[in-house]
Amino acid sequence: MNLIELVLNPPQNLTITEILVISFILGLMHGATPDEHTWPITFSYAVGKYSTKGGMKAGFLFSLGFTVQRALLTTLGFLGLAEIYNRYNLDGPVYIIVGIVMAIAGSYILKGRYIHLPIDKLLGSEHHDPMAERNELKDPPIKMTIVHGLIAGFGFGAYASIITFVLAPRMPSVLFAPLPGVMFGLGTMTMQIIFGALFANLMKVKKLTEDDIKYVGSKTAGRVLYYGGFTFSLVGLLIVLFPSIDNWAVSTGISIPNLNAIDVGFLLVITVVGVLGVMSMVMSYREVTKTKGRLSKETKA
Repeated sequence: MNLIELVLNPPQNLTITEILVISFILGLMHGATPDEHTWPITFSYAVGKYSTKGGMKAGFLFSLGFTVQRALLTTLGFLGLAEIYNRYNLDGPVYIIVGIVMAIAGSYILKGRYIHLPIDKLLGSEHHDPMAERNELKDPPIKMTIVHGLIAGFGFGAYASIITFVLAPRMPSVLFAPLPGVMFGLGTMTMQIIFGALFANLMKVKKLTEDDIKYVGSKTAGRVLYYGGFTFSLVGLLIVLFPSIDNWAVSTGISIPNLNAIDVGFLLVITVVGVLGVMSMVMSYREVTKTKGRLSKETKA
């Protein structure tokens, strides 16, 4: 039995130390693979902070909230109260709530208020002033990542199933029950700090001033959170109305969870991080260069 098989199918008679080590490794795998509850949030806030330190902080704070929730989850697993996850599909409601919180945070970054519907722009009735818009942008409210982590932790997947239904019940008492969740959260945190730093460094574009990088980072974060939030909520609503959608999957032949199938969660990661993230970054960069070019012409004139 190789390491991956051992971790994904823990044998009986494990010691407490072995359970905790396996929980930590599961957390590393969870943080390293494309997960719809972690990557979009970490990407958004990390890019918005536009620095290695800021990106690492975003990953840390998100995973802190996530770790607290996972400790609660494994305690419920030990007590047998997590059975609700086997009886009910909570993916839809969790997606909806995560999406709402994302949209609220994105609205704050883009317009300085927590609720904003850009109807004026859609109707073409608002005058677009890039410089004025730059002044309106707010720094990403990075402490909200803790809230995101707490909410996202209620999402349930293969990794959560192992620590909740396989490892947690093997702990000697309820006092030890939170530990697999804590170790899983710390493993996820380790990878999210690393990815947060990597995402943030995407902002180090050549020939841009610090203010330009700040604008591109904040605008990208705002757009991804705002429009990504609506995407999450829409998908969540569809799952609530049509539960069979959540069961759709195309196998990839890979045995590692989050990589083993192309499903709703995987497509959400690709849409929010891959499509919205990249498009927002390119659009924001073009806005900066266009504005700099216009100001340059005005100065020469």
